[in-house]
Amino acid sequence: MSNSNTNSSALINDHQIGSFGNYHNKEKSELLTVKELTNLSIYQIAKFKSSNANVDSVIINGLNLPKKYPDVSYNNDTRILWNGPDICMVVSSDLSIKEKLSPINDDDFAVTDISHSRAIIEISGLHAIDVLKKGTPLNLNNSEFTKNNCANSSYNGISFMLDFIDDQPLTFRLFCLRSFGGSFYHSITDSALEYGFIGE
Repeated sequence: MSNSNTNSSALINDHQIGSFGNYHNKEKSELLTVKELTNLSIYQIAKFKSSNANVDSVIINGLNLPKKYPDVSYNNDTRILWNGPDICMVVSSDLSIKEKLSPINDDDFAVTDISHSRAIIEISGLHAIDVLKKGTPLNLNNSEFTKNNCANSSYNGISFMLDFIDDQPLTFRLFCLRSFGGSFYHSITDSALEYGFIGE
């Protein structure tokens, strides 16, 4: 693919386009939407245990690193997800994000490109949270987990990261290891059949 910010599909043999499940006699607004995202760069930033650097000194695309669960720092094209103590995941559609990470001091932080190691599914719609509740032990009640929160969890035994993108409509990005992408996709879409979904 010519776009340097487009990764090869992790779900090329799994993701299907069309309408599935209980979609008959329903308005499009009532249905879920499921799609694979391949236009995002993903970098992990981890502070070395031996480093005394202040994470506040790291600013990426105008964003500070989030310091605690379940925080996300974000702007229009970049989201930085808290992934553990002094560990963050940078997810960006910015074509120049690699250059914006290059000033980070490699004596204090490890910056690793993990873009090709993840399958990314975006699910949106009225019942998106119901699909997630079927397979994850996360507390997804509004008071506990809200827009621009993130969390590591499992879905029917598969480890994944959840990023709550929007609440109008409900939109979530789900990241899992590429090697589990097919199984994860089928687990999510099987749970979505009850509500009906459109694969885009």
